[in-house]
Amino acid sequence: MSDALKQAIGRYGVWSVGLRSEDPARRGELTEAAAELQELGYGAAWLGGSSAAHHAVPLLEGTDRLVVGTSIQSIWQYEADASAAAFAEVEAAHPGRFVLGLGVSHAKLADQYRRPYSALVAYLDALDEAGVPADRRVLAALGPKVLELSRDRAAGAVPYLVTAEHTAQAREILGAGPLLAPELKVVPETDPARARSLARETLAMYLALPNYTNNLLRLGFTEDDLADGGSDHLVDAVFAWGDENRIRDRINAFHEAGADHVALQVVDESPRDGLQRESWRRLAYLLA
Repeated sequence: MSDALKQAIGRYGVWSVGLRSEDPARRGELTEAAAELQELGYGAAWLGGSSAAHHAVPLLEGTDRLVVGTSIQSIWQYEADASAAAFAEVEAAHPGRFVLGLGVSHAKLADQYRRPYSALVAYLDALDEAGVPADRRVLAALGPKVLELSRDRAAGAVPYLVTAEHTAQAREILGAGPLLAPELKVVPETDPARARSLARETLAMYLALPNYTNNLLRLGFTEDDLADGGSDHLVDAVFAWGDENRIRDRINAFHEAGADHVALQVVDESPRDGLQRESWRRLAYLLA
């Protein structure tokens, strides 16, 4: 089902909140950044935040091969019929290059949050009825049930804030065919104290969300690992930091564990909603 998608996105993509914007004045810089990502060899751009199909348009307009995916569109924020209509519009303009990434978000972020698994199944049912192909959608899957749903009702899974060990477990559940494209945060910093400090600034928001902390506990981390901004053990497992060789090895560990594609999120001193173009260039050089 997902072989064409795997081939299209290749081994590496960029995950970025900055590539998603509601500001029309930023359209030009987004289009330009997307063109450079394609030129650098990245196969996909993953739009952070609760992004939707219309956020992908500036990036698609500036490229002819780059795949753009939402990572993740909250099922509570966009109704299924609206999502299907937006998918159809983007697909007509840019055939085969948009991927609808879906997730249930978090109880703290969505007032409607009830029975998330059942709600996700119903959402997929509605997308089926509206004609959105299963092989053009992916799910933000952490636990076994949603990983199985990713296998059976989507092209695969795009897990966020996970370890290489989770990737191995996910691959076992998915089997060989479905896409597995975990996100991995990269800190281009060699000083351990500085690297972990930058990592913890980003990690803090996620340690307040039970969907993530519960998954980390399932992976064998302890409550102590989750306290005080996260232990060194936790930080080192969910971030790649250090010199070029260390970062390359950490990314390779995810591929060796079964990832088809790794969505790389750069964590540095720039604003979270900025475009980290120089860091993306350096990362592309490292991976070449």
